[in-house]
Amino acid sequence: MTRPRAASERFVAQLPTRVRSRVEVIHSPILEIKPLAAPICTAETQGLIFTSSNAVNAAASAGVRRDLPAYCVGSTTTATAEGAGWDAHMVGGTAEELVAGLLQIRPNSPLLHLRGEHSRGNIAERLTEMGVTTREQAVYQQLLLPLSPEAKAASEGDRPVIAPIFSPRTARQFADIWAGTAPLWLAAISEATAEPLKSLGYERLKIAKEPTPKKMRKAVKKLVKHALRVEREPGAD
Repeated sequence: MTRPRAASERFVAQLPTRVRSRVEVIHSPILEIKPLAAPICTAETQGLIFTSSNAVNAAASAGVRRDLPAYCVGSTTTATAEGAGWDAHMVGGTAEELVAGLLQIRPNSPLLHLRGEHSRGNIAERLTEMGVTTREQAVYQQLLLPLSPEAKAASEGDRPVIAPIFSPRTARQFADIWAGTAPLWLAAISEATAEPLKSLGYERLKIAKEPTPKKMRKAVKKLVKHALRVEREPGAD
């Protein structure tokens, strides 16, 4: 698992029991999330945009006002914002759906998109161009990390390694640091995430049908099934 530890543990816990019982879980976060110290100004802001739980947690730690509505991408981010005290509304499961949804709703603006230093979608710029004034501010860093010693040892073994990858930035980092010889089975949350992984030598690359945790769990379940089947085949390496 290459995500930060809490997110990885949450994902694994929601896998079917049968899947969890057939694999050894190795946690090797290759991104570290660090909140930024800059103050967050919400003067005149009429609503917040959250596209990740990391942004919600950073905003909560910084004491951002809870009397603003929060427009969120995905059920996990929405639930995190709700749990932190915001009136949270899920507006789609992707940045594209968020932009389309907000253009349809046209909430009072200006809005403030709180995000990581590295983000995709140009949400604030696109909304502003379409008449929903939106500012943006980075509230956390995504620091790149190497594979953990345990993950590196697994990469050099002969047992199949299944790696779920959840963002293009994580995919680029994984492609840069993977030098293993173990059979590699990859699950990518989107086409954009899959692209950097195509330079690797892998047994199979499965792309989730939708960029959601539910579809990623389904992709991982299928990879586990196929990998174990190959491992049992007579004459398999």
